Amino acid sequence: MTDDIIKLLLADDQEMVRVGFRMVLDAQQDMAVVGEAGDGRAAVDAVVNAGHGRRPDLVLMDIRMPRLNGVAATEAITAATDTKVLVLTTFDLDEYVYSALQAGASGFLLKDAGPAELLAAIRAVASGEAVVAPSATRRLLERFVPTLPKSSRDGTARERLDLLTEREREVLTLVGQGLNNSEIAARLFLGEATVKTHIGHILAKLGLRDRVHMVVFAYDSGIVRPRG
Repeated sequence: MTDDIIKLLLADDQEMVRVGFRMVLDAQQDMAVVGEAGDGRAAVDAVVNAGHGRRPDLVLMDIRMPRLNGVAATEAITAATDTKVLVLTTFDLDEYVYSALQAGASGFLLKDAGPAELLAAIRAVASGEAVVAPSATRRLLERFVPTLPKSSRDGTARERLDLLTEREREVLTLVGQGLNNSEIAARLFLGEATVKTHIGHILAKLGLRDRVHMVVFAYDSGIVRPRG
């Protein structure tokens, strides 16, 4: 298997869902399903214990699974490996998705997404990008952050804000509010290239994976608060 093939693991407790995904994914020249798991524990074991050259680049992770749910599995996988996780959620936005993003997932996708959307999301995550628009992530967080204990989203995240310059904090705030780079540039009277540079510095200083996690961090630290 060549290095340019995206190796995938399907983690879902419904066999028919896995079969459907496999049919679509294995038909792509740049993708290969290298494993399946029917529960979270099996998904973790399959990734962490994978032999040389067989570790998946990305896991399509269901949230509600037996033995170990998708949140805990995501946290275990991202803590131990470089494998990325794309969370699968129901149309009404599973209440655990926020926790999965905190745990290290690189985004989320609706389970009823069409093949084109699924393939685009996988390629985006595999290349290091976020798979959801910041505004969509913002809406998700605004729905679920107020239901979390305050102590779960303060503390160390707020302390880490001290690592940022004043301008970087401004950029982080606007990212958390759902603005894209061109909108941030216009708001702060900066060039888009400068905004991209600031975002790169923020990701590096805070140890974040991508833009999705910038939005999560903005809520965790309190620099952006849910409306209402």
